[in-house]
Amino acid sequence: MLEPSHNDELPPIPGKRYFTIGEVSDLCSVKAHVLRYWEQEFPQLAPVKRRGNRRYYQRQDVLMIRQIRDLLYNQGYTIGGAKQKLAGSETKEDATQAKQLIRQMIIELEEVLLVLEA
Repeated sequence: MLEPSHNDELPPIPGKRYFTIGEVSDLCSVKAHVLRYWEQEFPQLAPVKRRGNRRYYQRQDVLMIRQIRDLLYNQGYTIGGAKQKLAGSETKEDATQAKQLIRQMIIELEEVLLVLEA
């Protein structure tokens, strides 16, 4: 995600469960119509829709929007490049989790083998 040094100009995220599009717009310094567009472009961004199709964003959505904003506005990525970057980071996280799971399984199997050999 974003390093704290990159967030100096953005306000802190309050400890609420849901945020309206206007609140997210203020928190991320991105206009509401841009947020709606990003929802179409970035599958990771999927706010909850309730009553009359109103959008309600959660904390992880706000963090994702800030990351997208940083990629596009500060690092100079295109929409396509930002999509690839975000997809790549998800793949790396999945691979890391899979490696950890496999290591844990190996340890457990070695313990079972020791018990069986005893």
